[in-house]
Amino acid sequence: MSPETAGTMMSPDFTALGQDVTVGEAIQNIRSLGKKKSLYYVYVTDKENRLVGVLSMRDLILSDPPISVGSIMKDVLSVPADLDREEVVKLATKRRYLQIPVVDSNKRLLGTLNSGDLLEAAAEEASEDMQKMVGVGGDEEVLSPILFSLKKRLPWLQVNLATAFLAAAVVGLFQDTIARITALAIFLPVVAGQGGNTGAQTLAVVIRGLALGQIEKSVAGKVLVKEASLGIINGLCVGLVTALVAFLWEKNPYFGLVIGLAMVMNMFAASIAGAGIPMVMRMLGWDPAQSSSIILTTVTDILGFFSFLGLATLFQHLLI
Repeated sequence: MSPETAGTMMSPDFTALGQDVTVGEAIQNIRSLGKKKSLYYVYVTDKENRLVGVLSMRDLILSDPPISVGSIMKDVLSVPADLDREEVVKLATKRRYLQIPVVDSNKRLLGTLNSGDLLEAAAEEASEDMQKMVGVGGDEEVLSPILFSLKKRLPWLQVNLATAFLAAAVVGLFQDTIARITALAIFLPVVAGQGGNTGAQTLAVVIRGLALGQIEKSVAGKVLVKEASLGIINGLCVGLVTALVAFLWEKNPYFGLVIGLAMVMNMFAASIAGAGIPMVMRMLGWDPAQSSSIILTTVTDILGFFSFLGLATLFQHLLI
């Protein structure tokens, strides 16, 4: 069994009664077990130990002692032992139960996941996603062997290097423009940096939404529209300030206009990329957290450089 499944996380600490047990017997059993076990819920099983229901303490106390617990039990939600930890966390976030029973393929009760287990699993999932976003293995720890860490990190660093050359190639396309208008080189990191930060904000929110099961196919379009709108609004606000600084720097209003427009375009594209990249990766069956930030950085750098230098080339007669 995988080390990241419900079966490896579960606890054997639970209380279960047969469905033929009477209410009176159940109350006596619960009283005798109350000091020995955690009584979040009392589960009901059949003769083959298959989970068939859960008891409400209110119903148990108010029911007649002679009747069976099987007649007053309620439907119960359970998870299979081989369910991935990420899916367990999504389910727990939606339902907010104090305890979730774990069953095998035949619905036999094996154990339970309590709130502490689920919180710990959620924290581990979050930390793994943070590492994967920047090209570090989710299973790497601070004291992992050097060779293990190298194996996890180096391939993605090489990928990042290749994407950096792509961004450099875009700048190279406009080297003549940069040679004529040297101030462009000063503002290149500003445009790319703001695009990267904008995309990273969107990426963090969307990956969290995917991890918690908040983003289904039915709302994916709404998420894209919302983030695109934020990108335009933030781009206009940041672009206005950037345009003013550029104008004061070069004493040329057209220079400020060019960098301001480039900022809006890049932050708009970065927002769409930050939302779209993890959702597309999920659709393709890939882990949306796996090195999303590396892909995002490539997109924002290339689009940022191209929009800024492209506009500068188009309006260079007004900038010189």
